[in-house]
Amino acid sequence: MTPREIVLLGSTGSIGTQAIDIVRRNTDRFRVVGIGAGGGNVALLAQQALELGVDVVGVAKASVAQDLQLAFYAEASRRGWATGDFKLPKILAGPDAMTELAEWPCDTVLNGVVGSLGLAPTLAALKAGRTLALANKESLVAGGPLVRKVARPGQIVPVDSEHSALAQALRSGTANEVRRLVLTASGGAFRGRRREELEHVTVQEALAHPTWDMGPVVTINSATLVNKALEVIEAHELFNVPYVDIHVMVHPQSVIHSLVEFVDGSTIAQCSPPDMRLPIALALGWPERVKDAAAGVDWSKAHTWELRPLDDDAFPAVKLAKAAGEAGRCRPAIYNAANEECVAAFTAGDLPFLGIVETLERVLTAAPDFAEPGTVDDVLAAESWARASAREIIANERGA
Repeated sequence: MTPREIVLLGSTGSIGTQAIDIVRRNTDRFRVVGIGAGGGNVALLAQQALELGVDVVGVAKASVAQDLQLAFYAEASRRGWATGDFKLPKILAGPDAMTELAEWPCDTVLNGVVGSLGLAPTLAALKAGRTLALANKESLVAGGPLVRKVARPGQIVPVDSEHSALAQALRSGTANEVRRLVLTASGGAFRGRRREELEHVTVQEALAHPTWDMGPVVTINSATLVNKALEVIEAHELFNVPYVDIHVMVHPQSVIHSLVEFVDGSTIAQCSPPDMRLPIALALGWPERVKDAAAGVDWSKAHTWELRPLDDDAFPAVKLAKAAGEAGRCRPAIYNAANEECVAAFTAGDLPFLGIVETLERVLTAAPDFAEPGTVDDVLAAESWARASAREIIANERGA
């Protein structure tokens, strides 16, 4: 069997490094031909490039291209390779590097780029006919209408554990047999608390996630349930299910990753210990599974798994996101960008915890009547307005 050729965008991040671990253990199935990252860790990027023997490396920060080349030689020297004993990969540098990589000849592009910078590579990969293993939320949250225009049915394979779970469960029936999707949420650091108990919580408390080890922005988004709200928008875009038929349940154990209910009353759930290597491996190998990608549930032991309804009063982020998604006209992009500003303000001590979603709602209420986005620039313009609006509201509140 010829190995499937992969391009990894965001190779030095959490998704990228776990994908490389999967490739490392399955060299008969996968070959990485290109990697790319922002450029903040050229030593790791060079190490990955030479270990994997890639053809091309991209860095979004053009100023580090020379540093990357020097890092290649340093890594080769560390490995005991003499100059001339190895082939240097081609270097792509600058803001368009990830987009160029997404068009590189391969079978599958894994997009693990963080933020709206991942939208252009997503569109490029789809237009080039690649299978897209998608870990970049913003591609669908901010650029859903653009992605829908160019994606073929089945061309996008989700990497998020919840959407991977839905994709797996949806194999059990046809589209017209689906009654509802149920995304599970860990509940974040404040699960079970009432709204009045959240008025004075601290940044340190919000960062204390009980299950997952994630970056600060995602961890705070989990605490506000904004992360789950964005996943609801993603689920709508990926599976074309109306927002009214997408639900969220709190599941503290993070073993049931999502469920699909069918019209006959059957519910199919996907269960596995919380380990991102499983959905990453499935996305790389789709539609086939990768043997021993991650540990399974230990069925020799007793388990107690809980599912609780979401408290919309304490955590209104999901309800707000559904309204933004139904309204369209760049509202999801505005929601996401304004949230990033609010999280930064909360982290800096300039906004209370409850103020994050309250400010989001104010920004959405004040939003002008944007059209449905037709280009990436349309999305970026809406995001720029949202960020400025959120900063203004936060500044006015501080000065009041």
